[in-house]
Amino acid sequence: MVRQLTKDNLRIWYDAELLSEPAEHAFDIDFWQQNGAVIGSAQGRGTTWFIQTQTIQAALRHYRRGGLFGKIVSDQYWFTGWEKTRSYAEFTLLQTLAKAGVHVPRPIAARVERCGLAYRTDLLSEKIADAKDLVSLLEAESLTKEQYYAVGREIAKMHQAQVNHTDLNIHNLLLDTSGQVWIIDFDKCYQQAGSDWQQHNLDRLLRSFRKELNKRSIHWQEDEFQHLLAGYNQ
Repeated sequence: MVRQLTKDNLRIWYDAELLSEPAEHAFDIDFWQQNGAVIGSAQGRGTTWFIQTQTIQAALRHYRRGGLFGKIVSDQYWFTGWEKTRSYAEFTLLQTLAKAGVHVPRPIAARVERCGLAYRTDLLSEKIADAKDLVSLLEAESLTKEQYYAVGREIAKMHQAQVNHTDLNIHNLLLDTSGQVWIIDFDKCYQQAGSDWQQHNLDRLLRSFRKELNKRSIHWQEDEFQHLLAGYNQ
């Protein structure tokens, strides 16, 4: 059950079944450190903290801007309404995808803090256990035909839910030790009618394979993308 905490210039939405700790502390890394709950971190556009809550392993991410503008305003966005904020949009989209049977991290909580005409925001979501992204896997060895097929099937399920993943790349596709495929990072993604946009997702993914082949010499050949498409088109 999703609940909302409202306090002055703050809004927090959280899944009460996944978060037992007080919602107002869920985004305070000091709180988690004092409780010995921090189990790791990863560097990207800022630090993502991995946390062991009472019920689930979670990833805590603060939204930060990229590009040149991000060097001036690192983490503030123009406020046009609480339900139009980036973390709330990702929180609700992950809920929609999970209900549709797509393997995505379960959303745990989203926080928005309004700062005048702008806002800062955070997301707490499930950490997928024992999973690696395709880049890490392909740096070590090739994937099997069956693995590519499974990746294609999961992307198809996402598209059947009418979700446009605007940054679909091989960093955002995970495989766990059981062979299950997961799709992550739905910031700035959305549901969209029609199907013309779906090919753009696939084209972007193919460019990602080619980019990492040149950049990291991953174990990938162009014709292997056909195995992925076979799963997608099943």
